[in-house]
Amino acid sequence: MKSNKSIHRDSIDIVIVNYNSSSHLEKCIESIKASADSFPITFYVVDNHSSDDIHRVVTLYPEVNFSLNKKNLGFAAAVNQALKQGSAPYVVLINPDAHVTPGFFESVVSYMNSNTDVGIVGPKILNSDGSVQGSARSFPNTLTGLFGRTSLLTRLFPNNRISRANILTHSRHVKFPAKVDWVSGACMIVRRPAIAQVGGMDERFFMYWEDADWCTRMRKKNWKVIYYPMVSVIHHVGVSSNHRKLGSIFEFHKSVYRLYEKYADSRLFMLKPFVFSALCVRFMIIVFFQYMKTLYSR
Repeated sequence: MKSNKSIHRDSIDIVIVNYNSSSHLEKCIESIKASADSFPITFYVVDNHSSDDIHRVVTLYPEVNFSLNKKNLGFAAAVNQALKQGSAPYVVLINPDAHVTPGFFESVVSYMNSNTDVGIVGPKILNSDGSVQGSARSFPNTLTGLFGRTSLLTRLFPNNRISRANILTHSRHVKFPAKVDWVSGACMIVRRPAIAQVGGMDERFFMYWEDADWCTRMRKKNWKVIYYPMVSVIHHVGVSSNHRKLGSIFEFHKSVYRLYEKYADSRLFMLKPFVFSALCVRFMIIVFFQYMKTLYSR
C-alpha cells in the first residue's frame, strides 16, 4: 500500500461503515491492504457507536481515518460523512463483514479506466460457503416482496422465472460485465465525478435500499451501473444487523416503502395505503416467525 497524499489517477478512497462488526473489520482492512498493494489507498472508517471493541481496532490501525460517532446515524448518513473527507477518483464502499480477493483492485480500476461512462461497478459477491449472492438486481416491483433474494418462494424455487428476472446473478449468462439496474452496497466501486453530479446517498434511508436508490439516481444521470463478475468479494451476511434483529426488520420495511414512495408513478398514489398495509402485514409475519424460531431454538 502506497502512502501518497497527492491525487493520483488510480487513487482509491476505501469507505467502511462499522456497527458492532469490529472483529470482521480487521479482516476486511487486511484483505484490502493485501490486494491494493500497488494502489494509493486511503481508509475512511465511520463507526456508528459500536458497543464492541472498536477502540482496539483504532489502536491497531493508526493509518486509518476513523470517525467515531456518538450515536448510530444510519448507513447512508455515515457513508456521506466519509465521502466528504476523501477526494480520490474512485471510492470503494465495502461492508466490514466482507473481504476482497487477490487481484480485485487491479481488475476493477482497469475496467473503470477503460469505461468512463460507468458510474458504479458491483463485483461478484460470495457467501461464506462460496455460493453467489444476489447482489445485482432489477429495480424492485410489486412481485419483489414475494420473489426477492431472501423470500421463501425464492428459497424453495430458486430457478423460477420471476426470481431470475429480479436477481440477475442467478442467470447462467452473466459471466461478463453486464449493465444492471442496481448492485449491492455490500461492495461497490463508485466514480467520484458521478458522486459529484448525483450527490451522496439519500439519508432518509436509515438502513437498506439506499444502494438501489443511489444506483437509480446514477442511471437517471446517464451513468451506467455494471455488474462485474470478473472479481469477487466474500460477504458474511448480516453481522451488523444480527445485533438488532427486530430493528433491522423494521428498517428494511420502512426503506421499502420509502423507495416505493420515491419512485412510484404519481398516477398510482391511490395504491399507497395498500402498499403500506401489505408491508405492515409482511413485517408482522416475519417478526412472528422470528419469534417462533427463537422460542424453539432455546
